[in-house]
Amino acid sequence: MTASKPSPVSGFPELLPAERFVEVQVIDSLRATFELHGFAPVETRAAEPLDQLLRKGEIDKEVYLLRRLQANDEGEVDVSGPSALGLHFDLTVPFARYVLENAGKLDFPFRRYQIQKVWRGERPQEGRYREFTQADIDVVARDTLPFHHDVEVARVMAEALSALPVPALTLQVNNRKLIEGFFRGVGAPDIPAVMRVIDKIDKVPADIIEGMLIDDAGLAARQAKQCLALAEIRAGNTSFVERVRALGIEDELLDEGLSELAAVIAGCESLASDRFRVEADLRIARGLDYYTGTVFETRMAGFEGLGSICSGGRYDSLASDGKTVYPGVGISLGVTRMLIPLFSRKKLTASRSVPSAVLVALPDEQSRGRCDAIAQLLRSRGIATEVAPSPQRYGKQIRFAERRGIPYVWFAAGGNADASVTEGGPGSGGEPADGGDRVRDIRTGEQVAAEASSWLPPAEDLRPQIVRLES
Repeated sequence: MTASKPSPVSGFPELLPAERFVEVQVIDSLRATFELHGFAPVETRAAEPLDQLLRKGEIDKEVYLLRRLQANDEGEVDVSGPSALGLHFDLTVPFARYVLENAGKLDFPFRRYQIQKVWRGERPQEGRYREFTQADIDVVARDTLPFHHDVEVARVMAEALSALPVPALTLQVNNRKLIEGFFRGVGAPDIPAVMRVIDKIDKVPADIIEGMLIDDAGLAARQAKQCLALAEIRAGNTSFVERVRALGIEDELLDEGLSELAAVIAGCESLASDRFRVEADLRIARGLDYYTGTVFETRMAGFEGLGSICSGGRYDSLASDGKTVYPGVGISLGVTRMLIPLFSRKKLTASRSVPSAVLVALPDEQSRGRCDAIAQLLRSRGIATEVAPSPQRYGKQIRFAERRGIPYVWFAAGGNADASVTEGGPGSGGEPADGGDRVRDIRTGEQVAAEASSWLPPAEDLRPQIVRLES
């Protein structure tokens, strides 16, 4: 039987080792920032009852059904039954269920972070995958959630994003109260319809949007122009408030939204840098109806075509058991959505494809036990080490390390550490005068005497480092 080469499954990305090192370090960086701010880790099950996943009625074609190969005697599954399960397509729906099930065991306000795989049956393309990793943070309270948590969530995610080795990011913030109040103030007959049209403004030319506001949302031409004028306002500080006021629209909800958005922008100003900025962007509507206040989106410089890589907002009814309501505010980073385009365009990699900082050269098979002992002593001190697979010429062993990106080669005493990297090898003489071990930095050729019980490489060589490429 002839084996055939397996075909890739579209939408389910797999990473090479150097790329996985980058992903792990990004996740570790996010985790560290979240925990510094007191967010507790949560992991929910992969499967949820299908009726819960479909309760919004917007993503029924995107949910992956979970079933056994032989679900029942007929080999079918009742997707309408209470036992039908689907893989979660985001982390918000399972978190809402988690809060309800564990409300008696949680202290509110509850800060949680969750970094986990999700599955969504979308048409695969750059930035959209069927299996991907998300990193969410949320603050949830019982009954009421003070507004200052909106500022807190924005600051925490801004700090986390600022630490990532990716192109410049812009966290765009708006407020649903602001835009709803404005649309109400201009006399819009169908405010949700206006929001749905404005939410398309990044993908559709302004003149088409204006026509849609008139034809689909029922606005007069003057009202449509006022709504477009609002959507054009952006600012990296609170100057947007006066620009909105200058449009001449008055409404109490508009005033409340302006005040809240100004507080978020002012609260994040200190985190701005040349690689990260926060701005009020009054285009941002977030089409989902459950957002009730602050809304977030994030763009990555040079990759604007991806759309938002980090989104979220305020929802005053995350979950309810019929007696108690649990409001929350959260934001979700698409880790896979952000990293895969950087990998595919050779913008990001790791300094090596293995964790090993040291390769212990093997003079001959009889020395393997001694070399293993050296390697184990280095490992006991936190230095990732491997032993050469075979006793080839030292030049070949060094080239083996070079191909894997291992920066140091360790030569055991009596194993010809001073031999030429091209011609030298076991049994050709040239041992160190003092008979001790030596370690060579193969990047520079520098070689020094060393003891496995005390030698340390520079801190930056202990683990693979993230490398930003300019290609």
